[in-house]
Amino acid sequence: MRKVSKTKIAHVYATALYEASLERNSIETVKKDVAKLHGLLSESNDFGDYLENPLWSQKDKCDVLQKTAKLLNLSDETLSCLNVVVENGRISDLNLILSDFEKICNCKSNIVKVNVETVKKLSSIQSNKLKKIMEKILGKQVEIDYVLNPKILGGLRVQCGSKMFDDSLASKLNYLENIMKGK
Repeated sequence: MRKVSKTKIAHVYATALYEASLERNSIETVKKDVAKLHGLLSESNDFGDYLENPLWSQKDKCDVLQKTAKLLNLSDETLSCLNVVVENGRISDLNLILSDFEKICNCKSNIVKVNVETVKKLSSIQSNKLKKIMEKILGKQVEIDYVLNPKILGGLRVQCGSKMFDDSLASKLNYLENIMKGK
């Protein structure tokens, strides 16, 4: 029997969720649900750990998901997908499924996610200017996720997929250090 990677499995579930929400004209609702769940998993390690723990029964996990869905006011489409994920024993892949769903939606909407690291929060003028520049370079609509990272010392680090533009002070200092060492 051939083993299938977790990312391929997550892609299958994410695609199914996308197609089901497309059929029901509820893409925007499901996108909001996915963002809520993703936020919950990011903020609470306990929630993700509980769902991934094989010691808890699938029934218990379904009950917790039902209660969580009610608290987060999740749609029926999202809830039914979650139930299928639990029933098939794939709840440990939930984070991957949610991430892949977001990627599919962004791809279909011609949106690119860009991660930007800065030392301090950019002003709205700077943020808008960066967004316009990135949209011009990439030829797509851009959504920027900002992360404050004091380790870069200054400047920016921009990542889009596998491409990175590192104009941080830390990378420039590292470059100078390597030149002085003769590397």
